[in-house]
Amino acid sequence: MIPSIANPDLETVFDNKSRWYQPDYRRHAFHNFHTTVRYAMSLRAPRVLTLWKEVDWTIGERPEVARYLAMPHFSAFVVVRDERILYEAYAPDFGPDRPHSIMSITKTTLNLMLGRAVADGLVNVDERVGTYLPEIGTGYAEATIKAVADMNVANDFTENYSDPKATVYQLDAATGLRLPLEGHKEETTRSFICGIKGGDLANRTGEVLYKSTNSDVIGWIIERASGRVLREWLIEIVEAAGLEGCFHISCDREGVPLVCGGACLSARDLARYGLLFARKGEGADGRRVGDAAFIEETRRNPGPPLQKPRDWMRYSRQTNTDGTFLGHGGFGGQYMLANPDTGTVAVYFSVLENSSAMDHNFFGPLVKMMAEVAAQ
Repeated sequence: MIPSIANPDLETVFDNKSRWYQPDYRRHAFHNFHTTVRYAMSLRAPRVLTLWKEVDWTIGERPEVARYLAMPHFSAFVVVRDERILYEAYAPDFGPDRPHSIMSITKTTLNLMLGRAVADGLVNVDERVGTYLPEIGTGYAEATIKAVADMNVANDFTENYSDPKATVYQLDAATGLRLPLEGHKEETTRSFICGIKGGDLANRTGEVLYKSTNSDVIGWIIERASGRVLREWLIEIVEAAGLEGCFHISCDREGVPLVCGGACLSARDLARYGLLFARKGEGADGRRVGDAAFIEETRRNPGPPLQKPRDWMRYSRQTNTDGTFLGHGGFGGQYMLANPDTGTVAVYFSVLENSSAMDHNFFGPLVKMMAEVAAQ
């Protein structure tokens, strides 16, 4: 027998985490995530939304902006209004044409998909998940689609990245982000979701119960209700955004895109994408995605507050909002923020190198800084 070894990037090596996740390897992985994961697809737009530089140097001179650009984990910062690049900066090992993992910012694509599905009468957000997905398990069957979209469901899936026993690491194996543990069967995204259990699904914590599997449930519902695979929905979004480079997204072995957190984009292209929210669904060349009324309601939707110290934001339909901006963070240090009132988008990439790759004290001031920049 010809021998082989486990792929070293994807093998579990320490603290129930694969090598790419380890702090020494994480920055390289985030800058090359589309070639790190086991399965991925790439989508590209036929026409590009042109961005012109009209630099406002005072943005970089703001103390809070300068502080975040000087952090050792910084990768990129871009501010775009309409078709103008007002400011951009990059780390020495990064650049404007480099893709970067955006992790859970990917979830915002579901706001556009769900908004269109609701507007077309395909999905009722007050209906039970089990109505659309009769095969799903007890962790979601009795929850409403609205509760799932707002991260407002209690079940046995856990996503505490500081806990090596959290079930999110089992999801990583099902989605190709790491190898299954010895003796364990390789699942798919949807087989894993069907195995999530729950009893009383009501969230009684008074704050968001963040579960990435919620996003994959929403994506599955959209696919089932529309009769169109998620790849087709994503192609429409990519084309409307007028992305210049590739929209890379990881998937499972069945080819189901990881809409909960698998996309990789350049900072400029993420800004182009964010303009879809700043313009309430209006894209390049008259292409439209999402639904303007749904996007506006997302800002007003009374979803649960985020955990302290970010409790001044609420989780609403696969986005974060304070009633003005729409945004989302990404595991490891990313954030995208769009302000429909000013037509401005701000994007920040970084790679936190602490043990969990998460720091809520880091994100709160970052989002406030970006919101202030986008509001003016």
